Amino acid sequence: MPAKRVLVVSGKRKTALARAIVKPGMGRVRINKTPLEIYQPEVARAKIMEPLTIAGEDLWRQLDIEVETWGGGYMGQAEAARNAIAKALLKWTKSSHLHRAFIDYDRTMVAGDSRRKEPKKFGGPGARARDQKSYR
Repeated sequence: MPAKRVLVVSGKRKTALARAIVKPGMGRVRINKTPLEIYQPEVARAKIMEPLTIAGEDLWRQLDIEVETWGGGYMGQAEAARNAIAKALLKWTKSSHLHRAFIDYDRTMVAGDSRRKEPKKFGGPGARARDQKSYR
């Protein structure tokens, strides 16, 4: 009996991490055990749907995608999940046409976004802001 093909791919955005597990199935996409159809907020759902829309229904309707996210905020998690799903679809299909389509739409879907928070410095509440003087 041939072994079932299963892929595990990760995606990152800021401090959010996502792990996508892809296996042959019936087109079920779950984010933290929640079906994508009822995932809230809607703007995050739309972000996660982008790679699936570009890939086309005929591809992802044959797969079950289970995504687990942690860290960061809801939008960072959504973008990390989007990154993981896009990478998983590319790895599954090995298609250069799909890779080109993802990059033409948004490069961060495949390459990730390297921007991170600037570290806080002394003398103020944040990275750049400084405490104000009350004299002079």
